[in-house]
Amino acid sequence: MLQPRARLRPVRTAICFIALSLATAMPIVAQSDAGSNAERMPTLGDVSDLTSAAERRLGDSVAREIYRDPDYMDDPVLMDYVNGIWQPLLAAARLRGDLSPELAERFAWEIMLMRDRTVNAFALPGGYLGVNLGLIALVSSRDELASVLAHELSHVTQRHISRLISKQGQQTPWMIAAMLLGILAASKSPDAGSALIVGGQAVAVQSQLNFSRDMEREADRVGFGVMTQAGFAAQGFVSMFDKLQQASRLNDNSAYPYLRSHPLTTERIADMQARLPPGVTGSEPIALTLEHAMVAARAAVLANPGVDALRAMQALADGIALPGLIAAKQAGVLYGAALAASQLRDFANAEIYLKRLTLLAQADAPAARLVRLLKAKIALTAGEVARAAALLSAPALGLVSRAGPAGQTAEMRRPELLLHAQIALQSGQGAPVSDTAAINAVAQDLQTWVVVHPHDASAWQLLASVYAAQGQSVRAIHAEAETQVARLDYAAALDRFKAAQELVRKQRANNGADAAADHIEASIVDTRQRQVQALLKEQTLDR
Repeated sequence: MLQPRARLRPVRTAICFIALSLATAMPIVAQSDAGSNAERMPTLGDVSDLTSAAERRLGDSVAREIYRDPDYMDDPVLMDYVNGIWQPLLAAARLRGDLSPELAERFAWEIMLMRDRTVNAFALPGGYLGVNLGLIALVSSRDELASVLAHELSHVTQRHISRLISKQGQQTPWMIAAMLLGILAASKSPDAGSALIVGGQAVAVQSQLNFSRDMEREADRVGFGVMTQAGFAAQGFVSMFDKLQQASRLNDNSAYPYLRSHPLTTERIADMQARLPPGVTGSEPIALTLEHAMVAARAAVLANPGVDALRAMQALADGIALPGLIAAKQAGVLYGAALAASQLRDFANAEIYLKRLTLLAQADAPAARLVRLLKAKIALTAGEVARAAALLSAPALGLVSRAGPAGQTAEMRRPELLLHAQIALQSGQGAPVSDTAAINAVAQDLQTWVVVHPHDASAWQLLASVYAAQGQSVRAIHAEAETQVARLDYAAALDRFKAAQELVRKQRANNGADAAADHIEASIVDTRQRQVQALLKEQTLDR
């Protein structure tokens, strides 16, 4: 019934069963009372037959295929920005009581970026949330993006997904997962969708996986409360809604795929206005920041990497109209032009754009950080390793003070960490680096990071390369296995664990010098191998 896996492209525009409709229904609750159960409207109730554990496993099965999709991407800069919005929303949902301790612990709560120009976001079972780069490129502020994420988050916390999936109770989990992937694929390519959706059941499943009007209203209401509790401006909800309204008036030219299945109504527009706090009309503009303008430009470039599009981005920076724009818009154009030039390996022009961008961003700390990261990455791409390292030297490491769940007060932010690792690896190419301070420091930083963030596949992959550069073969293979675990590919992970065990056996047989040093690592590998074997067995039973 299913086509070979090599032909699957499950997520391109991902309409899925979660809408991006951002309408509202109830008056706003005062922020100071947002956590009060007495002030909050009642929910629809949890009438799902699907347990949270079963929903998470189902979500994992879909997410595993998304990780394999060529359009899935992990851009550290964009992920850092989106997570900077996502984490406060999660915290607010917990504070309000919308996110129960069970779901907070059980679900993934992970953002997945898709290299797609269309404006869309989608939620999956088990707390996975997808965001197209086209959405990031469209929104004009963190607040607008927060409104989208909060709406989608609320669909998950209110168990809307599991209630809809319960309607498919006669289907096995693997078949439901296949149907969901088919709906995702069919949102852009009917041929791709037919590879996954079984026979004539596609229409029935699609209709059952569309949210009811009541569910949409509940997600609007809860999402609005979560967003404002997290400190985002209520106007962001309204201005995002205005963007959707304008798009619907253009009859949806395929850039807004969710409008086809979730049309806007005058009722929803009126409800949106009614939710604003007293004295706020919704027409108050939210200032475009330099940081957001650059993030949006980055998303636009990465979503459309064709040569013509990259050259068009450079042409904007060279145009005579640029000086007439506000500083934030100039910064966005110059950032996009510099990134586009580097993609075309036009490093001379990239340097020109960066110099102009530096002058604009020097007084804005978040913007200056993004410029420094871009400079370092472009220098590394151009082979100027020493310059890239200098740009990320100690005074500019990107340390942030924040209280985390483990009580940490400061840590290196992920984009800097991963870029440091890439610089250290490239600086050691063609020469022994096992004893260098740089590679050892990077290894220590990555080890610390994956302990706190064990599902970071990119960090594990870089750690594997660092271990290999140090000559620590068993640890390198172990890290490769953990990379596959983070991507939910347990079969591939077991293959790497077995390879590590075989290498340990060979070292012991040859009385190699590394045998004793790898004894503890070998014990860890054995333990993890058994744990992943159990996960694979559970995954197989679900099918």
